Amino acid sequence: MMPGDMVAVFAAGISAGAINTVVGSGTLITFPVLLATGLPPVTATVSNALGLIPGSVSGAIGYRSELSGQARRVLKLGVGAVLGSFAGATLLLALPATAFETVVPVLVGLALVLVALQPVIGERVRRRRERTGRPAHRDGGPLLFTGLTLASVYGGYFAAAQGIIYMSLMGMLLDEPLQRLNAVKNVLAAIVNTVAALFFLFVADFDWTAVGLIAVGSALGGQIGAKAGRRLRPVVLRSLIVTIGTVSIVQMLLN
Repeated sequence: MMPGDMVAVFAAGISAGAINTVVGSGTLITFPVLLATGLPPVTATVSNALGLIPGSVSGAIGYRSELSGQARRVLKLGVGAVLGSFAGATLLLALPATAFETVVPVLVGLALVLVALQPVIGERVRRRRERTGRPAHRDGGPLLFTGLTLASVYGGYFAAAQGIIYMSLMGMLLDEPLQRLNAVKNVLAAIVNTVAALFFLFVADFDWTAVGLIAVGSALGGQIGAKAGRRLRPVVLRSLIVTIGTVSIVQMLLN
């Protein structure tokens, strides 16, 4: 890898770490850069997954105060993240790339609609609970567990915009502020990236220069993203999610 390529990959790692912490979809920055350096798609994908782990962990640490009181929820949803990530990593090596590329824009687009409509949907859900007298599931119930597990399958396969999908599902099914949901999202993303990367260690080839550059960059970016993201009001955070997600869809369709 040439010096110019190394600078570009490191800068992409910082940007991806910050964006993943605040919203998600940082892979849409690092992945094209890795391809531009000449790495094959699968090598770029697995190197990116391993390199982004420090960024995910850094972002989760940055949101540690918002994680207070959510240990049980994180443990339960984390089980689904482990199972889904392993399945997605397996699919990456078993299926042609076009299989998931076809449905990725649709999944992300649906998630964006759910994020945008989350206040309306959440209010209707709360009113329905009040009418029926049924208490809300503290952990979102089987529907959230199943949805996040399926989202983790996608995350283990490619990871782009998985955070947006997580936020849309949790926003509908959990009665929590967006910042607390964002904290859970960062932990789940760290779990997915770690499980997928550990799986790839035994069955795929890495570019260790790319891994190291993205790892250091994303760790720095995770702290930057945590400091910036925690100051955002819910409406701003929601708007940022929709904007970045829309750009992600356009980029995926153009590629």
